[in-house]
Amino acid sequence: MTPETLFSLSGKTALVTGGATGIGRMAAEAMVRAGAHVLVASRKGQACEATAAELNALDAPGSAEGFAGDLSDEAGIDALVDEVSKRSQSLEILMNNAGATWGAPMGQFPYAAWNKVMSVNVAGIFDLTQKLLPLLMKSASDDDPARVINVGSVMGEVPMGDGAYSYSASKAAVIHLSKIMAKELAPYRVTVNALAPGPFVSRMTAFATEDETKRERVGKGVPLGRVGRADDIAGCMLFLCGRGGSYITGAVLPVSGGINVQTAGNIFSDAL
Repeated sequence: MTPETLFSLSGKTALVTGGATGIGRMAAEAMVRAGAHVLVASRKGQACEATAAELNALDAPGSAEGFAGDLSDEAGIDALVDEVSKRSQSLEILMNNAGATWGAPMGQFPYAAWNKVMSVNVAGIFDLTQKLLPLLMKSASDDDPARVINVGSVMGEVPMGDGAYSYSASKAAVIHLSKIMAKELAPYRVTVNALAPGPFVSRMTAFATEDETKRERVGKGVPLGRVGRADDIAGCMLFLCGRGGSYITGAVLPVSGGINVQTAGNIFSDAL
């Protein structure tokens, strides 16, 4: 089997929520370049259409189309499911990437920040996945399962608040929920895996990554010395969604430059 066969997504249809920018945009481009037809959805439909146009201009083997999709409430999820069903008879890949965050210091963190963030980041992922199961199962087989990729965060793996308490807790929930779903959906030949990214350039992290100076400053706090790049996400997606990842479910890929294994300092070093 050739490397091209292992990582090809030719003939597959994928949905990427929050796919107009950031990690979702990186993943969408990777899958288009690997031959998939990618549905790009987010709250801002025009941005998704523009992203799809950019991807279609790459002269890659795959293609894209963009449209609005809102995961903030059940009505929005139902509308997105209907839209996907109109555009495709089956779905081989679902990337649950759309998310919300809220930042405020301890003592000022509002109650409302919990419902807003948890409803999108956790309830939205679960509800969208279960409502798209018929399309995912339609394409699934023993040799080539359907794939669900949930985007968590390294902040859901290690005790980092950084003023984003509901976000960190929601991403820990995403990681645990991914494992539960992996167990329950395996009999239906649907794999469920998660990414736990560290700092990447995105709309959500623009306050800290919008220019090279800030990116370098953030990168100094990462064990591997830099923020994430598009290739880092592309490699994860092509591995998990291609033939090479067909026997993996319940995994959490720590695409965080080593933040996931950062620990306290050596407590005896000062005495040596």
